[in-house]
Amino acid sequence: MGDFQAGQNMNIFLVGGITILLCVITHFIYKTIFSDKKTEASFTTESDSGAQVDKTASESVVTESRPSAKSKKRTPWKGKTEFNHPWLFKNLKGHPGNILHMDFSANGKFMAATCDDGSVILWDIKNLNQKEHKNLRVNIEYDHASYVAWSPDSKAFIVHTVRENHIIVYKIEKKKDGGIGSASPALVFDKVHEEDIVGFGISSNGKFLMSCSSKTDMVIWDLKGQQLDRLDTYLMSTHSAKITPCGRFVVATGFSPDVKVMEVCFTKTGEFKHVTKAFELSGHTSGIYDVAFDVDTSHIATISKDGTWKLYHTKIEYTRGESPHVLETAKYTQTANTPHIALSPNAEVLAVSVDSSVEFYDTYTGQLYDTVENIYSGLINYMFFDASGKYLFVCGDRAVRILHNVCGYHTTIASCTRLLGSKQTSATVERLNKTIQSCKETLASFGKSV
Repeated sequence: MGDFQAGQNMNIFLVGGITILLCVITHFIYKTIFSDKKTEASFTTESDSGAQVDKTASESVVTESRPSAKSKKRTPWKGKTEFNHPWLFKNLKGHPGNILHMDFSANGKFMAATCDDGSVILWDIKNLNQKEHKNLRVNIEYDHASYVAWSPDSKAFIVHTVRENHIIVYKIEKKKDGGIGSASPALVFDKVHEEDIVGFGISSNGKFLMSCSSKTDMVIWDLKGQQLDRLDTYLMSTHSAKITPCGRFVVATGFSPDVKVMEVCFTKTGEFKHVTKAFELSGHTSGIYDVAFDVDTSHIATISKDGTWKLYHTKIEYTRGESPHVLETAKYTQTANTPHIALSPNAEVLAVSVDSSVEFYDTYTGQLYDTVENIYSGLINYMFFDASGKYLFVCGDRAVRILHNVCGYHTTIASCTRLLGSKQTSATVERLNKTIQSCKETLASFGKSV
């Protein structure tokens, strides 16, 4: 019995030894046969990690893992989508950043636009039908301008900087052909505002300049940088401040539901006298965001947080007790962002910015005529009609977009039709009918009918 168990144990040891030997032999064969493939795999791993590898092995890996240049299908690059609309007349491109503000020279030949990258670009726009427009870039060192205004003689422009709150006058040197050759800083005003500026401009008569901060302080300057007066807007906080086109008044809007209109008075010899309260524009029930004027300040438009815009008749003699009155009130599309407005020179069309879109209103009826949507990827910063009223200039990201004022042709037809309803001379009737026909043809070209 003992011998049998000893023989059985011997067999178990023998089987175990044979098994171990077979495992060693199998491992040796596997290592010998597959060593090349493992080496290739190790090159691939090193190549992916950025280590230097043998050139032949590297090329082999690339050939196996990547398609050739001819066979590879590349995804087409999609650039920034360009704005396209039937009302778009043209784009003025050249700004590398967000365009904040613009102003036209009094002679109608130039436009200045400010950008948050520190540049001011001066455009030659005397002929908008030209395909290309010359421009000059002026850089503001270590700062950028939030506002720009042309001097009445079109020989200089003035900016208000953001970081330093400085007013800087730039003199312009013109070429023999009348184009802009260069611009250089000539005068820096003393700093007076501590808060951000919400209003800035030069009077059309060249007698004064105005700057106003988001607080309630407004400063009246002469063009040499001397303070003529400093006043309180009494608005708790100010949203906007502008000089009227006639050059007589400064207008401020803010937290209060009333618009403050003040006259800047001078003697007959041109010496500054004082700033006096002229009148107020009342009727809104909440703060007022923005204000706009027609060409002779006979009409003023406002837009309020209460969701409405208003058009006032302001051709009055306030010294005789006359008061402005509301001609039209209408609702606009409200969003979380502050709107801007622009009034056509004849006061017949009001443009309202709604984020990146523009709504066009007939101010006689208060009706929304049409909306041009998604003009920019971001917000609209400023809008202004040109002197003819044919175009609306819109400021935003990297381009000034010029839109046809299609609504203006519609309102012209309506106003001419109203005039035909009253007694007119035969010559006037003929002229009105020609105007109506011309406007109808223009509307038809934009796919619009009366």
